[in-house]
Amino acid sequence: MPLPDDAQLISVDDHVVEHADVWQDRLPDRHKELGPRVERNELGHDIWHYEGKTFANIGLNAVAGKPREEYGVEPTAYEDMIPGCYDPRERVKDMDLDGIQAQLCFPSMPGFAGSTFFGMDDKDLALACVQAYNDWHIEEWCAAAPERFIPLVLVPLWSPDDAAAEIARTARMGARAVSFSEAPHRLGLPSFNSDHWDPVLAAAQEHSMPLCLHFGSGGVPETSPDAPFAVLIALFGMNSQFTATELLFSPVFRKFPDLRVCLSEGGIGWIPYLLERCDYTWERHRHYLDLELKVPPSEIFRDHIFGCFISDDAGIAALDRIGVEQVMWECDYPHSDSNWPNSRKLLTESLRHLPDDQALAIAETNARRVFSFTGGR
Repeated sequence: MPLPDDAQLISVDDHVVEHADVWQDRLPDRHKELGPRVERNELGHDIWHYEGKTFANIGLNAVAGKPREEYGVEPTAYEDMIPGCYDPRERVKDMDLDGIQAQLCFPSMPGFAGSTFFGMDDKDLALACVQAYNDWHIEEWCAAAPERFIPLVLVPLWSPDDAAAEIARTARMGARAVSFSEAPHRLGLPSFNSDHWDPVLAAAQEHSMPLCLHFGSGGVPETSPDAPFAVLIALFGMNSQFTATELLFSPVFRKFPDLRVCLSEGGIGWIPYLLERCDYTWERHRHYLDLELKVPPSEIFRDHIFGCFISDDAGIAALDRIGVEQVMWECDYPHSDSNWPNSRKLLTESLRHLPDDQALAIAETNARRVFSFTGGR
């Protein structure tokens, strides 16, 4: 068996549903009235309210434990979720049931990279919300079981200087990674090709905190207007392909040679073709386009970018063309793509043909290296 009993699975993409008092407990008094709070509507749904806007807990974000026939996208209430969605001690019990040592958890109400707060009109309130979330995530969620959670923080996307300061602040608190938009230009912000993000990238590099670019953090894939929702779900990983290509031809890694980027929930089966295509493009067009890349994009990828998958047999079959050191595994609890509580069983089956050291790298040791995480060892 490629995964011995003492292998400690580390999932680099899971999700937390924030409890109802996260912001009301932590915001300054002047911000509490307009800050996020939960109210139950006449249908019995728990709805977030902030700045006069509303945001529902979406069913697909918290379907762990439900039969697939009961999945849906309607709003829900906390009692409709299993407690591991929002209670860290209950989450640990669910991790034990699934044979998982540690998780890195993305937010729900704030959006994967804090887009909810980016959309707020009052940026003083928005910054306070980012900081309150980070404080809660580190001091309450992760502190409940520090050997089991890898702290992932948000930054204020509207201010690179404030974002850099927040990275430094949370690094002192023990943060290990930064959730950032996969495509800031699609949010109306400068792209990775500009120098706008240099303070953020410099801070992430200085504090050895990888940028985690979760698919969907820069918007949804473009489909036909009448395409079924299944098309959108199936194509979300395309976002990561666009992001990887833009980063490879951008100046980001030339300016920040120690920066690391994780393509969260982007899958890995597409990587061999994309790298082949990028290298082909570089070789044929670099001279007249005056590209500043001195080496093929595939070399840059293997120095800086990590692919993350839930279930991806195509990618596992092509590991020799991807690089086993560039691959990490995800559980995605409590979302609808998760295989909880059968994750360990199915991952073992997926990795069964690999040498033991490669299987262990994907399941555990790559994540420990990338996120500087020693919990449980």
